[in-house]
Amino acid sequence: MPELPEVETTRRGIADILTGNTVAQVTVRDPRLRWPVPDTLHTLLQGQRIVSVERRAKYLLIGFAHGTLIVHLGMSGTLRVVTAARPVEKHDHIDLMLEDGRILRYRDPRRFGCMLWHEAAPATHPLLAALGPEPLSDAFDASYLQQQLARRQAAIKLVIMDQHVVVGVGNIYASEALFRARIHPERPAATLKKREIDALVDAIKATLSDAIRAGGTTLRDYVDSSGNTGYFQLQTYAYDRAAEPCRVCAKPIVEIRQGQRATFFCPNCQK
Repeated sequence: MPELPEVETTRRGIADILTGNTVAQVTVRDPRLRWPVPDTLHTLLQGQRIVSVERRAKYLLIGFAHGTLIVHLGMSGTLRVVTAARPVEKHDHIDLMLEDGRILRYRDPRRFGCMLWHEAAPATHPLLAALGPEPLSDAFDASYLQQQLARRQAAIKLVIMDQHVVVGVGNIYASEALFRARIHPERPAATLKKREIDALVDAIKATLSDAIRAGGTTLRDYVDSSGNTGYFQLQTYAYDRAAEPCRVCAKPIVEIRQGQRATFFCPNCQK
């Protein structure tokens, strides 16, 4: 957390503001993130024009003519566009002041995110090189997923959360997609039939698209670039609804542990 919908919501909120703007100043108050912020970040970015703001998986890619600033929000990070009048708070670690006076402010209470520089094509960075396809792209379809599942005996929920198989299907969205597809989260991946794989691909795409339209999910720290919380958590059918009645059949939602993460499902609807 934040997952793909939250990162995409952030990207959409900052892209128009950043693209074409120039970085006037960089302030690093605390470089101790998951990996240290480059000492040369100010030199690298000052006076440079931002040419693009893209997303790959849960990474934001802020593109310049001479390289890419790779940003990950970790477990508690946010990127917000603020004015210089906004007071700096305890966990506001990095500011990118833009030429128009606005500030892109990185906040991260747990300091598990990152802000790294990469001069080559972003896809060649070690954090990005081995990632699977984007779930909302044409590359992620039933034929592709069927090939990935064919020899895997691991539980289907764990497989679709594997970033080498498909990116961005985090814990919340995996539970929700499996509910929509009516698939039990503990089913061995290789046992899924073609019609179930078709349904799962459609469910993943629909779940993530709905979450993006809802501004993502806010459970604790997440807010978008304007400081607004997401509200997808109000729409969930399974996630975080243990013992509550299923919205489809009224049977109680069950909570189990998979891979040290909570999984929620309806034992009546999901087989």
